[in-house]
Amino acid sequence: MAIQTFELRNEYIALCDLIKNLGISHSGGAAKLMVAEGLVEVDGVLESRKTAKIRPGMVVKVLGEEIHVVASEA
Repeated sequence: MAIQTFELRNEYIALCDLIKNLGISHSGGAAKLMVAEGLVEVDGVLESRKTAKIRPGMVVKVLGEEIHVVASEA
């Protein structure tokens, strides 16, 4: 499983936007479909909310990718 870190500049990011911004999906619609199909876990729990608020400290798993969300230092 590939592990990557995402620096969050705001309070949160929508789950589908995170997946799209990291290039795991080619579009926002494809990211929403991944969530709807049950391919995404947040903190070890299957997530069905496409726009779930992802905050620093959370871990997202999708398609063999593990994303650690951290607060930006800027």
